[in-house]
Amino acid sequence: MSRERRLAKELADIRADRDNSGVYATTVGDDITHLKGSFPAPPDTPYAGGSFQVDIQIPPSYPFKSPTIKFDTKIWHPNVSSQTGAICLDTLGSGWSPVQTIKTALLSLRMLLEFPNPKDPQDAEVAKMMLDNPEGFALRAHEWAVKHAGAPQNPLDTSKWKKDGKVAGAANDDNRYMGYNRDLVDRFVNMGFDVEAVVEAFVSVGIDRNGGQDYELEEAYMGDITARLLGEP
Repeated sequence: MSRERRLAKELADIRADRDNSGVYATTVGDDITHLKGSFPAPPDTPYAGGSFQVDIQIPPSYPFKSPTIKFDTKIWHPNVSSQTGAICLDTLGSGWSPVQTIKTALLSLRMLLEFPNPKDPQDAEVAKMMLDNPEGFALRAHEWAVKHAGAPQNPLDTSKWKKDGKVAGAANDDNRYMGYNRDLVDRFVNMGFDVEAVVEAFVSVGIDRNGGQDYELEEAYMGDITARLLGEP
């Protein structure tokens, strides 16, 4: 399938599933290699109620090379530059697989808003604030979502953003990995998913624990795990 035919099919699928997935993408003019995508922020996050737009450039070698995506909507997030909108997410770089689509990329970004990763930052200032002052980070992220993404100005519950809370980067207990190698699981954690969701996907897909040793997963398994994490059928 040519790049153009695949993209046309992907865009048709996105339109057909918009009510379920919440994500959307359309061409800029008649150029099918330049898209604008959008998605709603997840609930129970500082960004809740906001809508975020991204710019999507499709390379000539797509789908074997990932699209180049950056945020048009300004956002206060450790994995997105507050100045340029550039994104740090493995699944849009070295972790990209041809089984992924524009829709799964947008869903990954939506999930990144729910599970920011300050240990692998795009914006060092935001990451430092999230680690040192997570409540302040949450309040500023909400403030920016109100100002730039149309989120409602609601009182923000910062209780889960306490210094020792899960989101603030508490140490992971090895029991959470259920016998899987930490580096193996963390490849998906670094894409924006949490440990429990990754381990659950590993178990569901039938990934071998390999005695707790690290190893390279086959591409088909990578696609199955990513699809399960993103809620794809």
